Amino acid sequence: MSPERFARIRHMLVTRQTDLTVCLEQVHKPHNVSAIIRTADAVGVHEVHAVWPHERMKTQVASAAGSNSWVQVKTHRDIADAVSHLKRQGMQVLATNLSDNAVDFREIDYTRPTCILLGQEKTGITQEALALADRDIIVPMIGMVQSLNVSVASAIILYEAQRQRQMAGLYNRLNSPLDHEEQQRFLFEGGYPVLANVAKRKNLPRPHIDDQGQIVADEGWWAAMQALKPKRLRP
Repeated sequence: MSPERFARIRHMLVTRQTDLTVCLEQVHKPHNVSAIIRTADAVGVHEVHAVWPHERMKTQVASAAGSNSWVQVKTHRDIADAVSHLKRQGMQVLATNLSDNAVDFREIDYTRPTCILLGQEKTGITQEALALADRDIIVPMIGMVQSLNVSVASAIILYEAQRQRQMAGLYNRLNSPLDHEEQQRFLFEGGYPVLANVAKRKNLPRPHIDDQGQIVADEGWWAAMQALKPKRLRP
């Protein structure tokens, strides 16, 4: 791992916002899922939540979600489970929904622990989810269309959250909010992706990454990493 990449990963770890997230309720188009997760990473979101009840949908969309190894995707069996999990963390849950009670998304205090709830592309957020949310928010529009693409809406709202948090100094930490094991995982998998894949395939323990970004492992680990897979004998 180059010193530049090591410094970039370390900076990412320090600026991660563990109390800012989005929850996708049956967002089923892979390109939307990928775009939302990409934006989440860009503003420092550590973990995204999703409700994908159908196995086929879950498999298809999970492959898109897996394309970004920097953001964790936690799936839930239903929206009640997802919202309950988020509220136990003290988060305000904001539903993107055009309603009489909805407020301009810029009026929200995003320095608080926050989850932005996004609904399915065609039908939007379900009534069950709306009942569980704390507030409805909208992105004001003055044209003829009444809604934005879900990935575009998420980007607009997340960048307002980033703006507020930057002004409040929430990105100016000295230490990462992530625990030691999580930081080590990012440093190994992000700094040494090829070796990480080999170690995973061989079921080897994750080595330690020191303060210079170098792998610290014993000779046995390196020998196992370099060993060729035994050839199968022909009958």
